[in-house]
Amino acid sequence: MSRIQPIQTAEAKGKAKELLEGVQAKIGMTPNMMKTMAQSPAVLEAYLGFSGALSRGGLSAQLREQIAITVAQANSCEYCLSAHTTIGKMVGLKPEELAASRQAQAAEAKADAGLKFAQALVVNRGLVSDNALAAVRAAGFSEAEITEVVANVALNIFTNYFNHVTQTEVDFPVVKVQL
Repeated sequence: MSRIQPIQTAEAKGKAKELLEGVQAKIGMTPNMMKTMAQSPAVLEAYLGFSGALSRGGLSAQLREQIAITVAQANSCEYCLSAHTTIGKMVGLKPEELAASRQAQAAEAKADAGLKFAQALVVNRGLVSDNALAAVRAAGFSEAEITEVVANVALNIFTNYFNHVTQTEVDFPVVKVQL
């Protein structure tokens, strides 16, 4: 059971209601994580704004989902691992790509380097080595793309930690964290 209760859209008021209705209209459902974030409309609005801005960046939807899966696995976040595995399927990732992402691996060399960099960011709390930065650059990542990888990792760390604290009930097909 969630340690912070989600707000049902029908019961929401003001800005929370507006944001939750917007999520429902856009994606056809309102995930429990967002209902829980709605306890503070500022938090939900910040999450939606950050996520929305990154969706308009230079990284593909597939790579963003692979990063989210890599980060969720590294942080042992079952909610995010489940959600992003579902979304990953929706954006065209194959089962083997989803599984590899959990290990910060991809068949394509550039994506593989990006996932390894993302994992290094998590494991080292952002304090990556010069070699890690050189490796992602050598794989073809531009300065802008590296910046977006960092931002995507940060966004996913936020949602991972949020779900750890709140113990959000998983409302996607459950994907268990590999220990």
